[in-house]
Amino acid sequence: METAALIVALVIALALFFDFTNGFHDTANAMATPIATGALKPKTAVAIAAVLNLVGAFLSTEVAKTISGGMIREDQISGAVFPSLVFAGLIGAITWNMLTWLLGLPSSSSHALFGGLIGATIVGIGAQGIDFGVVVSKVVLPAVLAPLTAGIIAYIVTKIAYVVTRRYDGKPDGRDGFRWGQIFTSSLVALAHGTNDAQKTMGIITLALIAAGWQDHPEPEWWVILSAAAAIALGTYVGGWRIIRTLGKGLTDVKPAQGFSAETSTAATILASSHLGFALSTTQVASGSVIGSGLGRRGSEVRWRTVGRIAVGWLLTLPAAGVVGALAALLVVWSRSLGLGATGVVIDAIIAFAIILFLFLRSRRDEVHAGNAMSEVAASGHAVKVDENPPPTPRQQRAMSEKARQKAAAKQQGGREGDDK
Repeated sequence: METAALIVALVIALALFFDFTNGFHDTANAMATPIATGALKPKTAVAIAAVLNLVGAFLSTEVAKTISGGMIREDQISGAVFPSLVFAGLIGAITWNMLTWLLGLPSSSSHALFGGLIGATIVGIGAQGIDFGVVVSKVVLPAVLAPLTAGIIAYIVTKIAYVVTRRYDGKPDGRDGFRWGQIFTSSLVALAHGTNDAQKTMGIITLALIAAGWQDHPEPEWWVILSAAAAIALGTYVGGWRIIRTLGKGLTDVKPAQGFSAETSTAATILASSHLGFALSTTQVASGSVIGSGLGRRGSEVRWRTVGRIAVGWLLTLPAAGVVGALAALLVVWSRSLGLGATGVVIDAIIAFAIILFLFLRSRRDEVHAGNAMSEVAASGHAVKVDENPPPTPRQQRAMSEKARQKAAAKQQGGREGDDK
């Protein structure tokens, strides 16, 4: 009993640490664009995001119930074994999160978590422990449809924004107002992020409690909600400046109207998915929105080769985390087969701590903070490039032609008056 309690306690601690990494990994989804356009100062942006992530975590538990009562068939797994497998899955997710953070890559924390859990469960008891129907309907399909939907919405909103504020005859177009609008829309994205991503940790902890026989329903307890909300908020406040540098500096060519449109689309998509219990990737949604806004602005160029590289990174996330989770689960299975009890979990914990410490110390060689986060551009930030002087629209060409004719006519009339004198 004491060993089981220790394992559950380790699962809860590791799940909250994953939630912390999720917070600083995904801060850029909400705040990279307003930081890049100057709508918000870096530290102010991450503080706002942290508070709203905290609030958002209390608004919904549908995604948590998808994980705690849907994806993994906990009734097929022994309560004595399952917490150890959850622990192994979390190691896979955290390892991928820390590695991609070190590299400054905007990968999906959600898919890292799902991959780690699936890999560990398959090694622990076999494929029968996974409800692949739920995985397809509430994980895989949203991963495909959500970025596409967000991109279409961002494209439409960007088109509308530029039509409404179209400039004629050199008059101000009022588009600087979108910079102020970004404060609201980026805050909405942060709120939406809390309603979706914080729920995943709640689901993991609840799953472990159910497996250990300490809880008999998929609804997270109040202390689980509170601790998960605090962990993701703290991680968000830390900032994740490496990811912000990757997305933010590359987005400086994206105009405030585009940022406003992309953030509106991202928030709408995440909030709708949270309501339906879809555990989607906020990183993929944000990227899809940026690409859609780039297509929606005349004169912008989408670099599809770069988009393809980002997509390959998305595809690798789930299997890579799954492999690490499976390897960690092998230690659990090995120790139990030899009658060594929780020895495998202890070894996993030591290895996980060593990996986390190594990646953190490695990051100190090239420290990124609020003061230098915008100093470099990573490849994924080049997905959208906007021309400084886009070609005029047909309507603007007609207006310029009419203006030129009027100028020529006035010049000709002036010449005639000179001749008369």
